[in-house]
Amino acid sequence: MSNSAMRQRELTPGELAERAGVTVSALHFYEREGLITSRRTSGNQRRYHRDVLRRVAFIRFSQRLGISLQDIGAALDSLPAGRTPTRGDWARLSARWRTDLDDRITRLQNLRDNLDGCIGCGCLSLETCAMYNYEDALATLGPGPQRGLETSSTG
Repeated sequence: MSNSAMRQRELTPGELAERAGVTVSALHFYEREGLITSRRTSGNQRRYHRDVLRRVAFIRFSQRLGISLQDIGAALDSLPAGRTPTRGDWARLSARWRTDLDDRITRLQNLRDNLDGCIGCGCLSLETCAMYNYEDALATLGPGPQRGLETSSTG
Protein backbone atom coordinates (compact mmCIF):
# COMPACT_ATOMS: atom_id res chain seq x y z
CA MET A 1 0.00 0.00 0.00
CA SER A 2 1.44 3.43 -0.96
CA ASN A 3 2.01 6.19 1.59
CA SER A 4 -0.78 8.31 0.15
CA ALA A 5 -3.19 5.36 0.28
CA MET A 6 -2.08 4.68 3.86
CA ARG A 7 -2.75 8.32 4.85
CA GLN A 8 -6.21 8.18 3.33
CA ARG A 9 -7.14 4.90 5.01
CA GLU A 10 -9.72 5.17 7.73
CA LEU A 11 -9.20 3.60 11.13
CA THR A 12 -11.40 1.09 12.89
CA PRO A 13 -12.28 1.82 16.51
CA GLY A 14 -9.71 -0.75 17.66
CA GLU A 15 -6.96 0.74 15.48
CA LEU A 16 -7.73 4.28 16.63
CA ALA A 17 -7.90 3.22 20.27
CA GLU A 18 -4.55 1.45 20.04
CA ARG A 19 -2.85 4.35 18.25
CA ALA A 20 -4.35 6.96 20.59
CA GLY A 21 -3.76 5.03 23.81
CA VAL A 22 -7.41 5.01 24.85
CA THR A 23 -10.11 2.38 25.12
CA VAL A 24 -12.76 1.87 22.48
CA SER A 25 -15.36 2.84 25.07
CA ALA A 26 -13.54 6.19 25.52
CA LEU A 27 -13.84 6.78 21.77
CA HIS A 28 -17.56 6.02 21.92
CA PHE A 29 -17.89 8.42 24.87
CA TYR A 30 -16.01 11.20 23.03
CA GLU A 31 -18.28 10.62 20.05
CA ARG A 32 -21.45 10.79 22.17
CA GLU A 33 -20.15 14.06 23.63
CA GLY A 34 -19.63 15.44 20.11
CA LEU A 35 -15.84 15.72 20.46
CA ILE A 36 -15.06 13.36 17.57
CA THR A 37 -17.01 11.94 14.65
CA SER A 38 -17.05 8.73 12.67
CA ARG A 39 -18.85 7.46 9.66
CA ARG A 40 -20.73 4.19 9.46
CA THR A 41 -20.00 1.53 6.88
CA SER A 42 -22.77 -0.33 5.08
CA GLY A 43 -22.38 -2.95 7.83
CA ASN A 44 -22.95 -0.22 10.48
CA GLN A 45 -19.34 -0.30 11.68
CA ARG A 46 -17.62 2.89 12.77
CA ARG A 47 -14.71 4.25 10.76
CA TYR A 48 -12.61 7.22 11.84
CA HIS A 49 -10.68 9.59 9.60
CA ARG A 50 -7.01 9.75 10.53
CA ASP A 51 -7.27 13.37 11.73
CA VAL A 52 -9.30 12.07 14.69
CA LEU A 53 -5.99 10.84 16.13
CA ARG A 54 -4.91 14.44 16.67
CA ARG A 55 -8.28 15.35 18.18
CA VAL A 56 -8.08 12.48 20.66
CA ALA A 57 -4.51 13.49 21.58
CA PHE A 58 -5.73 17.06 22.14
CA ILE A 59 -8.67 15.83 24.27
CA ARG A 60 -6.42 13.68 26.45
CA PHE A 61 -3.82 16.41 26.89
CA SER A 62 -6.50 18.99 27.72
CA GLN A 63 -8.08 16.67 30.27
CA ARG A 64 -4.70 16.25 31.96
CA LEU A 65 -4.62 20.04 32.32
CA GLY A 66 -7.97 19.87 34.10
CA ILE A 67 -9.96 21.47 31.29
CA SER A 68 -13.62 20.48 31.23
CA LEU A 69 -15.07 18.45 28.37
CA GLN A 70 -17.44 21.34 27.68
CA ASP A 71 -14.49 23.73 27.17
CA ILE A 72 -12.64 21.12 25.12
CA GLY A 73 -15.70 20.71 22.91
CA ALA A 74 -16.05 24.47 22.43
CA ALA A 75 -12.39 24.69 21.47
CA LEU A 76 -12.68 21.82 18.99
CA ASP A 77 -15.80 23.44 17.51
CA SER A 78 -13.70 26.50 16.71
CA LEU A 79 -11.42 24.50 14.40
CA PRO A 80 -11.94 24.95 10.67
CA ALA A 81 -14.34 22.61 8.90
CA GLY A 82 -13.38 20.92 5.67
CA ARG A 83 -9.62 20.85 6.22
CA THR A 84 -7.10 19.38 8.60
CA PRO A 85 -6.20 21.94 11.28
CA THR A 86 -2.78 23.53 10.92
CA ARG A 87 -0.20 24.07 13.61
CA GLY A 88 -1.39 27.68 13.83
CA ASP A 89 -4.99 26.52 14.36
CA TRP A 90 -3.88 24.32 17.27
CA ALA A 91 -1.73 27.11 18.73
CA ARG A 92 -4.63 29.62 18.68
CA LEU A 93 -6.90 27.04 20.25
CA SER A 94 -4.45 26.30 23.08
CA ALA A 95 -3.68 29.97 23.72
CA ARG A 96 -7.31 30.53 24.73
CA TRP A 97 -6.61 28.69 27.98
CA ARG A 98 -3.37 30.40 29.00
CA THR A 99 -4.93 32.82 31.53
CA ASP A 100 -7.05 30.10 33.10
CA LEU A 101 -4.04 27.81 33.39
CA ASP A 102 -1.90 30.59 34.88
CA ASP A 103 -4.61 31.26 37.50
CA ARG A 104 -4.87 27.54 38.25
CA ILE A 105 -1.08 27.27 38.65
CA THR A 106 -1.11 30.20 41.09
CA ARG A 107 -3.89 28.58 43.16
CA LEU A 108 -2.03 25.25 43.22
CA GLN A 109 1.22 26.93 44.25
CA ASN A 110 -0.58 28.74 47.08
CA LEU A 111 -2.17 25.48 48.17
CA ARG A 112 1.20 23.72 48.10
CA ASP A 113 2.92 26.52 50.01
CA ASN A 114 0.24 26.58 52.72
CA LEU A 115 -0.46 22.86 52.86
CA ASP A 116 1.67 22.18 55.91
CA GLY A 117 -0.16 24.91 57.87
CA CYS A 118 -3.48 23.15 58.17
CA ILE A 119 -4.93 19.96 56.76
CA GLY A 120 -8.28 19.04 58.25
CA CYS A 121 -7.63 21.61 60.96
CA GLY A 122 -5.30 19.53 63.06
CA CYS A 123 -3.84 22.66 64.63
CA LEU A 124 -4.14 23.42 68.30
CA SER A 125 -4.78 27.18 68.15
CA LEU A 126 -7.95 28.74 66.81
CA GLU A 127 -6.30 32.17 67.12
CA THR A 128 -3.69 31.37 64.45
CA CYS A 129 -5.62 28.87 62.33
CA ALA A 130 -5.93 30.11 58.73
CA MET A 131 -8.98 27.90 58.17
CA TYR A 132 -10.99 28.85 61.26
CA ASN A 133 -14.35 30.33 60.33
CA TYR A 134 -15.51 32.27 63.42
CA GLU A 135 -19.29 32.13 63.74
CA ASP A 136 -19.57 30.88 60.14
CA ALA A 137 -18.76 34.36 58.76
CA LEU A 138 -17.71 32.87 55.43
CA ALA A 139 -21.21 31.56 54.72
CA THR A 140 -22.00 34.91 53.10
CA LEU A 141 -19.44 34.11 50.37
CA GLY A 142 -21.38 31.06 49.14
CA PRO A 143 -21.56 27.32 49.64
CA GLY A 144 -18.60 25.05 50.12
CA PRO A 145 -15.09 25.84 51.31
CA GLN A 146 -14.05 29.47 50.83
CA ARG A 147 -10.55 29.57 52.23
CA GLY A 148 -7.81 28.02 50.18
CA LEU A 149 -9.62 28.92 46.95
CA GLU A 150 -8.08 32.37 46.60
CA THR A 151 -5.63 33.12 43.79
CA SER A 152 -3.20 34.87 46.14
CA SER A 153 -1.78 33.86 49.50
CA THR A 154 -3.21 37.01 51.10
CA GLY A 155 -6.74 35.55 51.29
